[in-house]
Amino acid sequence: MNKNKITALRMGRQYLTRKANEAEYNALYHDTQPVQCHGLGFGDPPSITYRADFDDVEYNRARQLDRRLLKGRFQGSNLGWIECVELELFAGLSKKPLDKPLPKHVTILELLEREGPMNIGLMKELTGMLVKEITPVLHRLQEAFLIYEDQNDGEWDRAWYLLPEMFPDADLNKYTRHEALKIILTRFVYRHVTFDVKMVKSFYRLPDKDIKAAITALVNDSKLVETDNGLMLPDDFTLLQSYDKEPLESILAMHTNDFLVRSNIHWLKEKYKHSYPETYYYLLIDGVFCGVVAGNGKRYTPEMEDIMLDLPNGQAVSRKDEILQVMRHLHGGKTIKRYQGEII
Repeated sequence: MNKNKITALRMGRQYLTRKANEAEYNALYHDTQPVQCHGLGFGDPPSITYRADFDDVEYNRARQLDRRLLKGRFQGSNLGWIECVELELFAGLSKKPLDKPLPKHVTILELLEREGPMNIGLMKELTGMLVKEITPVLHRLQEAFLIYEDQNDGEWDRAWYLLPEMFPDADLNKYTRHEALKIILTRFVYRHVTFDVKMVKSFYRLPDKDIKAAITALVNDSKLVETDNGLMLPDDFTLLQSYDKEPLESILAMHTNDFLVRSNIHWLKEKYKHSYPETYYYLLIDGVFCGVVAGNGKRYTPEMEDIMLDLPNGQAVSRKDEILQVMRHLHGGKTIKRYQGEII
């Protein structure tokens, strides 16, 4: 099967060959949850970069404000945003039960049960615990779907709630992980066209055995097929036999929390190792990851130092100006210091 055709179909499914309208964007968001932020600023809503034909930051800010989007820890320690109506599904997928709570977990839970919603400052005042002690406790309780951090308005001083009190109608035990993962995987493969176990593990941070069990069940139910290029939907396997589109030429700087990056980070980090402290972007060139942009600054104050590429047939030279122009546009006209290690 022609890999170029798979790439072209994936780029179309990701709305990277044309922009998505609101309905298409909603479907894309639905399939690529949890959506993460990408360093816009504290409290800012998630954004699916490059895909929308409208300002999706403001669109998602409105959805965040009225709690149609919920913030949580659905992929291990990573924060992400899901649709409120998907809370039960992602509880089934991601919940890490707190079977043996420590005294500090009990202290915070009992405090919220007794006093109601409050911020970390008040927790510190009432318990005598330090913020650095309270924060990991809150994160662990989040992972267990016992509490909810309400950051709907993006402010620093956000309150923490008991999750069942905030969403009393949600049945957090409606789905087993196996059931939830089978649903999630059909969305995941649709947007990727092909996938493997490592991609799922990279994005959702779940154990191999759970992923493999769900894949086996879907293959046995003829909802997935195994091919030389990975697992895919049966309809897509048929479609690609006669698919005649090729990837369009494009250069896209994908931030490190992008759906495509997070799904492939296991090999991207390995292939594009560097000595800089920060990775800012992975370069998606003609639909294929071909390089990295790295530097010395922080996430909110990037100091991009170098563009390192792995392009065939001398394209690193022939497309240099085009690549540099893309990066200058992203960063207000600033030029990166190095290209392929050489000072520009």
